[in-house]
Amino acid sequence: MEETNQNCIFVEKGVMIQRIQTLYLFIAFVLMLLLFFFPLAEILSREGQLYVFRFDGLYYAGHEAVYIQTIPPIILLAVIVVITFVSVFLYKRRIIQMRINFFNIILMLGYAGLVYFYVREFSETLDSEFVTYKLFDAFPFVAAIFTYLAIRAIGKDEALIRSIDRIR
Repeated sequence: MEETNQNCIFVEKGVMIQRIQTLYLFIAFVLMLLLFFFPLAEILSREGQLYVFRFDGLYYAGHEAVYIQTIPPIILLAVIVVITFVSVFLYKRRIIQMRINFFNIILMLGYAGLVYFYVREFSETLDSEFVTYKLFDAFPFVAAIFTYLAIRAIGKDEALIRSIDRIR
């Protein structure tokens, strides 16, 4: 059985998550972390060769050898994952936590744009016949939504703290 309070979630086995924004940030962290392990797109060239685009470059389908390596998506994805993880532990500094998460949303949307850019460039370079985007391409957008929800919850906590301080 799960009971929900305004600031706490009590889970059946006695585990307690103090703040809902922690859960939102954890979900965003997991979604962005999964991008390290799954392909983002497949490109079929006119010669019939299938290429797979991952976070770190373009691969021949079924091979481990990198056809073209991409450094900017590697760096950007690593920065996003680290920022999301670190922001969970900034709960005592809510204003900084909100600003960092806002910046992280911009990075997530930028990552999605960067992936689209690379897939488009690779498909033009390979004179591709067909490009298939994967479901995982939506993860930065979903993670950005969860990060936005976390920012809203952090803002509510900050407003509550300020109202309590004003009463004192």
